[in-house]
Formats: sequence, C-alpha cells, structure tokens
Amino acid sequence: MMPLTIADRGVEYTIRKIGGNSEVRQHLADLGFVVGGNVSVINEVNGNLIVNVKESRVAIGKELATRIMI
Repeated sequence: MMPLTIADRGVEYTIRKIGGNSEVRQHLADLGFVVGGNVSVINEVNGNLIVNVKESRVAIGKELATRIMI
C-alpha cells in the first residue's frame, strides 16, 4: 500500500484503506473516497491533488490525500 500522494498521474487505483479519525473518514466518504472504490490522480497543484473519484473531479489537500491508501 502507498498513499495517494505518490500515485502516478492517469493511473486508476483501488482505494485499500482510509486513515484518520472518524470525522476525517466520514468527510472523505462524503466526497466519494470509499474502500474498494477507484481513484486516479489527474493533476497536482502546489501539493494539492485533483483526482477522479466516482466519475467526479475532486480537489483535495495533501494532508487528506496522505490518509487515502491505494
């Protein structure tokens, strides 16, 4: 497993684990980041990631992205 922050751009990965406290995990789940779901990094801007998740583009901060394990 590795954090989403070091994923290759344009490659689809399966989310294996979501870390953090229950509030963080719930926030990520509300955005579509759930274990077993697919995610791919589109771009990185100043450490923040723009990702495709559940057929939507979502921008997340580096701190949140480190909690998503692929």
